[in-house]
Amino acid sequence: MGELTRQAVERYVAALNRHDPGEIAACVTPGFHNEHTSEAGVSLHGRDAYRERLKVFLAEFAGLRYEIEDLIVDGSRAAVPYRMSFTYRGRPVVIRGMFRFEVADGLIAHRVDYWDGAEFTRQTSR
Repeated sequence: MGELTRQAVERYVAALNRHDPGEIAACVTPGFHNEHTSEAGVSLHGRDAYRERLKVFLAEFAGLRYEIEDLIVDGSRAAVPYRMSFTYRGRPVVIRGMFRFEVADGLIAHRVDYWDGAEFTRQTSR
C-alpha cells in the first residue's frame, strides 16, 4: 500500500507543477477534501469544486512550483514538506509548508495544507 500512496502523491505534485486543472483534479477522489490551515487558504469538498477553484488559484499564483523536500509514507498516509514558489501580482514568493495526504484507491482523498499565511502577506505587501 505504501508504494501506491507514494505514486499517488508524486503524480499529484507533478500535476500541480504542470498547472492543468483537469490533470490535477484527476488525481483526487470525487469526494476529495481540500483542507487549509492557513487563514489565506480556501478549504473545500469535492473534485468538481476543487477543479473550479484550481482555475483561480493557478491564475493568481503564476508559475507555481512545488519542490518536494521529503516524502514520508505510512500505509495510505503521507506527509510532504515542500518549498512552494510562484509570482503573485508581479512579486516573487517562496514559502515552505507541508502537505498531509490520505490516499484511497490510488487517488488523493484528503489533503491538509500547512503554510504560513503571514509569510505570504509579508512577501506580497512589501
